[in-house]
Amino acid sequence: MATWGAKALKNMLIVPPGSGIVHQVNLEYLARVVFQSDDASSPLLFPDSLVGTDSHTTMINGLGVFGWGVGVESGDISGIEAEAVMLGQCISMVLPPVVGYRIVGHLNPLATATDVVLTITKHLREVGVVGKLVEFFGPGVASLSIADRATISNMCPEYGATLAFFPVDINTLQYLTLTGQCSRFAEEGGVSNSICRDYQLRDLGTFTAAGRKEAIGRIEAYLKTVKMYRQYEDAAQDPVFSKVVELDLGNVVPSVSGPKRPQDRISVDELKQEFLSNLTNKVSRRIENR
Repeated sequence: MATWGAKALKNMLIVPPGSGIVHQVNLEYLARVVFQSDDASSPLLFPDSLVGTDSHTTMINGLGVFGWGVGVESGDISGIEAEAVMLGQCISMVLPPVVGYRIVGHLNPLATATDVVLTITKHLREVGVVGKLVEFFGPGVASLSIADRATISNMCPEYGATLAFFPVDINTLQYLTLTGQCSRFAEEGGVSNSICRDYQLRDLGTFTAAGRKEAIGRIEAYLKTVKMYRQYEDAAQDPVFSKVVELDLGNVVPSVSGPKRPQDRISVDELKQEFLSNLTNKVSRRIENR
């Protein structure tokens, strides 16, 4: 059925159940970063974008793709926007303030990427970015892997931003080169070989090394031409933001956090005292008459 649907319906790919978490599948196999139109006589390049029905759709922002979720919530019918997009309609939004999040310095050897994510989440909640766009910049971003960036973007619902965007840089292009082979997806049981052949993931055209290199070069050239490619160490490329906040990676320390409230981060050196104090804290409990 999945193979038939991908062949019978124009511009549609069906990824069968059991292929993995949809956000990760999109990050590793589906997102193209730059699209090319089907018109062979006059091909048109344009940036990739995404409208999803889940709040964690923003994970793809870590790859330089502008995407956000419009899922249906209680009393809200915004999910119809995603349905309209699937049918080829445009989606519009009022451009909100853009908060620039500048990252500098180098990470402490004892700290991990998880510590960075938890620190940024807590910081942005304190700053207040609900309903705003966040864009990361600064020399420290260059040291973050695509996995780190995607995890930070994935935490958007926890700090309330509409999206958390990492512009494309050399790390992004290297990631596209690494994950651009559709055959790998087929071998791991994600989708059938026939779907892979019909829908060439990331628009790499051919799975040969030369074909991938040519496609990546086309993506890089296009993004540089339209000023969407970033060299994070070059301060001259830093945009103008509505507001700028900063994080020094050298100040990130090992920490722990609960699974339900990641913003309640506790540094490891404060863990003992925090644990002891919580042992004596009273737990409020509401008793209802039944």
